[in-house]
Amino acid sequence: MSSVLKADYYDAIVGGGSVSGLLAAREMSSKGLKVLVLEEDHEIGTPEHCGGVVSQKALESLGIIPRLKTIDNEIKSALIRTRNSSFDINSENQRVIVIDRRSFDKELALQAQKNGAEINTRSSIISVRFEESRFKVKIQGGKVFVSKFFVDARGVGTLVNKGKRNIIPSGQFEVYAPWIMKDTIEVIFDSDLYPGFFAWIIPTGEGKGKVGVAGKNINPNLSIEQFLETRGKPYSIVRKIYAPIWISGYVKPFFDGKTVIVGDAAGQTKPTTAGGIYTGGMGGIYAGRAISESVLEGNGSSSLDQYENNWLTRFGSEFDKLLLFRRILERLDNKALDKLFSDISKNTIEKISSTGDFDFHSFALKHFLNTQMSINLMSTLLGNEYRKIVKDLSKI
Repeated sequence: MSSVLKADYYDAIVGGGSVSGLLAAREMSSKGLKVLVLEEDHEIGTPEHCGGVVSQKALESLGIIPRLKTIDNEIKSALIRTRNSSFDINSENQRVIVIDRRSFDKELALQAQKNGAEINTRSSIISVRFEESRFKVKIQGGKVFVSKFFVDARGVGTLVNKGKRNIIPSGQFEVYAPWIMKDTIEVIFDSDLYPGFFAWIIPTGEGKGKVGVAGKNINPNLSIEQFLETRGKPYSIVRKIYAPIWISGYVKPFFDGKTVIVGDAAGQTKPTTAGGIYTGGMGGIYAGRAISESVLEGNGSSSLDQYENNWLTRFGSEFDKLLLFRRILERLDNKALDKLFSDISKNTIEKISSTGDFDFHSFALKHFLNTQMSINLMSTLLGNEYRKIVKDLSKI
């Protein structure tokens, strides 16, 4: 191997410099592996597709104590609306914060770099070939890097390339407006306007926040503009971002030979909200540790099973339950949503507020659906499938 080729040879190359890819790089480089991260955009942390809502407990699990400049806001409540009904969840016990994803991702990049990882931006991968027991990763401009393992953290695009079609459009605007409540997230369900999903307002400070929508077959730009008009002026749009989201659960296998898939690329985003900082981040950590063991023990790819098993042990059952709830949501029209929301008791709301877990939604969702009206409604809507739902709910 020539000296030039040695300089471009790595234990692992990570395609994608977002949360899951950077955490995988951090874990591998901390074990002494030579790691390269290739990010197609001009800057780590942009474009900022994510709402940035996460619990402090989740960040601690990821091994992160965010700097003050990384935290945009603290959330005290969530206001959940349908067209004619609403309720308010107190989230203070759940320690929920909104992070600035641009600063947050750069913080992860710094952690990885301090461990020895190399990070290159404006490095769009145009081909990945495995031959002669190694990967040859070619980027735009023609440069080729070589590695033992390839970590695919390139997001939803990987799922599209695999022929997955259960992807829905979404958009998110950064907005300045006096009607944005500083410490309250708003979630708005409307089966006509946002079929299969919802609209949201995530405050990042006093009078400013992220306003977004997602739904099957919608025009995100038009939908957000119409939503803003319903709130009324004054408001100013300072940034617009559009991105597809995946809400159909994890996609196995998480590895194929020495190609390891993490984060959005592996469907590690919550089926209910498409959030993936915690779940995708842990995917990156588990993958990085498994690859490290494979390299250091010299056992090929035999340690990669640990990555998939560890992630499924932690999140598999939760995702299966959330997919169940998603099937219910997608069948509810606005009349049914109004009925469902109006039947939620004050005691149920208080119980969820005091004992709910932001990182594991199924506990709260079970209580939302565990009323007589909800049971009757689901039985009517879902027919024989309802029996399976009741059985699955009993396991939560």
